[in-house]
Amino acid sequence: MTSSPTAPTAAARSVPQPRPGGRTARIRAQVIDAVRAELTEHGYDALTVDAVAARAGVHRTTVYRRWRDVGGLIADVFDAAGGDDWTPTDTGTLHGDLAALNQEIQDSLTEEPSLVAALIAVSFRSEEAARAQQRLWEDRYTRCETVVERAITRGEIPPGTDARALLIAATAPLYHHLLLLGTPVDPDLPGRVADSAAFAAAAGAFRTR
Repeated sequence: MTSSPTAPTAAARSVPQPRPGGRTARIRAQVIDAVRAELTEHGYDALTVDAVAARAGVHRTTVYRRWRDVGGLIADVFDAAGGDDWTPTDTGTLHGDLAALNQEIQDSLTEEPSLVAALIAVSFRSEEAARAQQRLWEDRYTRCETVVERAITRGEIPPGTDARALLIAATAPLYHHLLLLGTPVDPDLPGRVADSAAFAAAAGAFRTR
């Protein structure tokens, strides 16, 4: 459930989306790549429209006209992540699916430099980025509901299990350890947390009816 895990949501987007293909799509891709690179290399405080335009190889007026400012650029990075075709891995078991998801999260938060960590940090500095990140999270959790649906079909967990509650319980410890506490990377953490969540789900801890 990362930003590279990252179909557009139903929420209104703050930046108009381009028609597929052609020069417009190519420029958008160049600019988004430039924002990602500038953000991970220099941080949010050094991010400017002019720097992005120069790195993307497009005229600054093109960037201002389409994205307006840094907030618009960051928001579109989130929205672009929500336009991919990512789906959670199907391993055949709930524990395996949750462990695979957690491994993706851990990898995205600990790679150097981590674009995901940088974008999460930016969301606390920009209201526009925060709204865009919320849209992305909603999209990601919706896609991941299939993990819970598959587990119910296989009989691993009871019908009526709250997918969102289970997914949050299964993934939140990764963010807590790696972002809030700064805990050293533990290769066993993704599987251990998945174990706990799957066990609790099988016992009916997330059942709503």
